[in-house]
Amino acid sequence: MGLGGCIILIAVGAILTFATDWDMQGVNLDLVGIIFMIVGLIGVATFSSIAKRRRVVVPPSTPVIDEERHHNPGGYGGV
Repeated sequence: MGLGGCIILIAVGAILTFATDWDMQGVNLDLVGIIFMIVGLIGVATFSSIAKRRRVVVPPSTPVIDEERHHNPGGYGGV
């Protein structure tokens, strides 16, 4: 589940908790909404921590030498 799915879970949970007035036998929709919001928040936290680890850029350990810059046969200024 990606970031979008987590945000949808939070939104659906908030709607069930705060915006509905339905009564179902055996199901407490306020509790279901709170559970959805908690699961969505846990998902956002997990996704953001994984995304932070992916963004780490390690510089190369050896310098990169561009060979084309040093070798110019027959081009402008070349012999």
